[in-house]
Amino acid sequence: MAMATTAGGLSKAAHSMQLRKAVIASTVGTAIEWYDFFLYGTAAGLVFGKLYFPNQDALTATLLAFGTYFIGFAARPIGAAIFGHYGDRIGRKATLIATLLCMGLATFAIAFVPTSASIGVWGAVLLTALRALQGIGVGGEWGGSILMSMEWSRTHGQRGLVASWPQFGVPCGLLLSTLAIGVFSWWSGDQFAVWGWRIPFALSIILVGIGLWIRLGILETPVFQELLDKNKIEAAPIVEVIKKQPKEIILSALLRMSEQAPFYIFTAFVFAYTVGTLKMQRAFILDAVIVAACVSFITIPLCGYISDRIGRKTMYLIGVVTMGIYGFVYFGLLDPAYPTGVFIAIVVSLIPHDMQYGPQAALIAEAFTPRLRYSGASLGYQLASLVAGGPSPLIATWLFATYKSGTSIAVYIAVCAVISFIAAALMPDYTGKDISAEYDAK
Repeated sequence: MAMATTAGGLSKAAHSMQLRKAVIASTVGTAIEWYDFFLYGTAAGLVFGKLYFPNQDALTATLLAFGTYFIGFAARPIGAAIFGHYGDRIGRKATLIATLLCMGLATFAIAFVPTSASIGVWGAVLLTALRALQGIGVGGEWGGSILMSMEWSRTHGQRGLVASWPQFGVPCGLLLSTLAIGVFSWWSGDQFAVWGWRIPFALSIILVGIGLWIRLGILETPVFQELLDKNKIEAAPIVEVIKKQPKEIILSALLRMSEQAPFYIFTAFVFAYTVGTLKMQRAFILDAVIVAACVSFITIPLCGYISDRIGRKTMYLIGVVTMGIYGFVYFGLLDPAYPTGVFIAIVVSLIPHDMQYGPQAALIAEAFTPRLRYSGASLGYQLASLVAGGPSPLIATWLFATYKSGTSIAVYIAVCAVISFIAAALMPDYTGKDISAEYDAK
């Protein structure tokens, strides 16, 4: 009896094995890249202001440190355009290897940037340049990792769950980076701001080696292979997707506002706010963020799975509404500075985020036709960095400095939720539909 095969020519058993390998490779690689990206955010909130902008008052130093943090977000659409082009031209696998190298080598180099005490303003310049390279790397990572998983799962009817696993790399990276900062903060003690913070950045080179070894062992996705076989590769995919699917790009960016802006308030700004303003212990806040990341291990894939049952858009809209409300609860618990309330606020904070982040990968990627999918999904996803993730710690810092209350930041989160609700409601929903066939993209 002939063995049953899939559309890609593999047996069903071999296809299932490749799906598992693709999901593991995407998730592990994404976790490594987000470890690198989050490490910078935590260090920016704790030490970069003092080390690279020492002649400023505390508020200005914090704003400048988060300004270099924003550079990474500004560079993400550039990375999306560069790697999106090659992802739709030469394939998902090769491009993902390049993004991992770009991010990993930049992070490793940050460990050796001299402070302003040694080389003056050039310390901040070097830090900013390497942060930009981080942003370029992560800008191309997301689209490839999502497609590597999702395009192997096209016959399984569980794309929401499968595409949520690379999203699972976010709490993994957050947990690893926060643990690293916590461990070396404890180990180095008073020397943390001198040399302790550098060790987690230097260790990233080991993770890069692991990620490369895993990614070299996977095959190209059957969807991209089919595009090659049918000679449907676009010469300039980034140009074509902007011309043919601009609506999906814009909506993808705007629907992320209520997910991305609060996330970086909850995981980066929170250190400056609780340690610097509320005078709480750094180790306590690190522990709370670690627990929050562990909760996300469950809620991200769970919400991806639920989106396969009730639809991507429905699940996403529920998450948007929850986030709009939770911002007020969050600062209501934070502002009195009672340890129990602060711990609960931080631990619960990522749940409304995960209600959006779980189904988000499939919701965005499915909206783009296969030959333009890497470029379109990456660009839409990463453009949110300019309007949400990048400026959110800066905006939160400014709002608190101006109004002296966390409620003003909660209002900002609610405004983001309104924008995202409208965008998500207008987004096409391909739950359960064939994503291998070309869409009518004008």
